[in-house]
Amino acid sequence: MIGIKIYTPLLALSLLAFKCDNFAQAPKATNKANKAVAVKKIVAPILPAADRTSEYLDYLKGRKIGMLINQTSIIGSKKMPLVDSLLKLGVGIKKIYGPEHGFRGNASDGATINNTVDAVTGLPAISLYGKHFKPTPDDLKGIDLMIFDVQDVGTRFYTYISTLHYVMEACAENNIELMVLDRPNPNGVYIDGPILDTAGYRSFVGMHPIPILHGMTIAEYAQMINGEGWLKKKVKCKLKIIKVANYAHNMDYTLPVNPSPNLNTAQSILLYPHICFFEGTKLSLGRGTLFPFQVIGSPLLKSKYEFSFKPVSIPGMSDNPPLKDTVCYGLDLKNYNMQTIRNSGKLNLAWLIDMYKIYPDKAHFFIPYFKRLAGNDVLRQQIIAGKTEAEIRQTWEPGLTKFKATRSKYLLYN
Repeated sequence: MIGIKIYTPLLALSLLAFKCDNFAQAPKATNKANKAVAVKKIVAPILPAADRTSEYLDYLKGRKIGMLINQTSIIGSKKMPLVDSLLKLGVGIKKIYGPEHGFRGNASDGATINNTVDAVTGLPAISLYGKHFKPTPDDLKGIDLMIFDVQDVGTRFYTYISTLHYVMEACAENNIELMVLDRPNPNGVYIDGPILDTAGYRSFVGMHPIPILHGMTIAEYAQMINGEGWLKKKVKCKLKIIKVANYAHNMDYTLPVNPSPNLNTAQSILLYPHICFFEGTKLSLGRGTLFPFQVIGSPLLKSKYEFSFKPVSIPGMSDNPPLKDTVCYGLDLKNYNMQTIRNSGKLNLAWLIDMYKIYPDKAHFFIPYFKRLAGNDVLRQQIIAGKTEAEIRQTWEPGLTKFKATRSKYLLYN
C-alpha cells in the first residue's frame, strides 16, 4: 500500500532433538526398529510492537512526537509506561493524547475528560473524549510524527477504533505521519455479526461498514480505513506500521493490563463482544459491580434465576450504573468456558434471544441505544418476531462474505 512502511519480524523457530540415551550418539536400533526421536518446537512469545524498540527508536530521533496512548501503552515485563521509557531514551515527546477513559485509563464509562497536564511527565495531555473526538490543528501544532499505541479488543463498538479514525483523519489533513505500534487482538479469531448500516446508524460506537467482530489488529484496521476511503474526502493518512512479533490471529492472548475500567478480567474481555448487546436493553451487565461484563440480570427475573447481584456506584468504574442499588437476578458467566464459543468462531446470540423470551415486560426490553450497538434496526425486529439464531445469521450474508474479502487485503498476520 502506498505510503505504508511495515517492519516484519525475523521469526526463527528452532527444532531441538532430544535423544533417549546419549546426546552425542544416535540411538541404536532395537528389534529392527529405530527408537522415536522426540521433537519439540520452541515457539517465541508474542511481542507487541511497543516492546520492539530497536525497530523504531532511530526513526523517532530528532522528531517532535505526539502520542495517543493510555494505560495499556506499556513496555517490558515491568509494564513501564511507553511514554516514560521513550523520554528516558531521549525521544522528543511534546504532547500526549487520551481516548475514552483518559490517558491514565481511570475515568468512568462515558465520562467527559478535559485537557490537563500529566502530573508524572509534565506533558500537555489532550483529551479526545471531551469537547471533541478529533484532534484540532491547534492540538497538533508543533507535532511532526504521531504515535498510536492503544490496546483494542476487536469489536466494532469499542471506541478506540473510532478514535483511531479521527486521529488518522486529523493527521492526514495536517500532513503528519502516524506510526501505529500494533498489539494483538484478544478476539481475533472471530469475524461475525451484522454489518453496520452507515446510512442511518453511524456513531462513535460504530463508524464503518464492518461486523461486530472484525478479526483485525489496530494496524490492520488502520490500513483498511485508509484503503477503503473512509476518511473525510477520502484523504489518506501516511502510515508507518510496526508489527507484533510471533503473532497469528488464532493465538490466545491475555492482556497484561485492563484495556478499560469495566473490562477488568480476561473473562470480561472475551465475553464483551457477545453480551455487550445488553447495554441496549433494560438489563444490567454488572456495571457497578466488581465483575462487569460477566453477569446479566434484571429485578424482573427474580422468579427465573437464583443468582443475584446489586449494582452500586463505583467511582472510576461506573458512577451511575444501570439499575443502581437494585438487586438483579440472572446469569453468572464468570466461570463460563469461553473456549466453547471460541471453537465455534461465531458471535453468541443465544443469551440475547433467550433473555428476551423470558423477560416479562417485552415491550420495554430494548432501549434506543440497541440500534446503535447492532448497527441497524433489523436485529431488534428479528428478535421480537421470534426468528431463530440460524434465520438471523442467514441475513448477515452476503455482507460477511464481502467484508472477509475486503479484510483479506489488509492483513499483516496469518
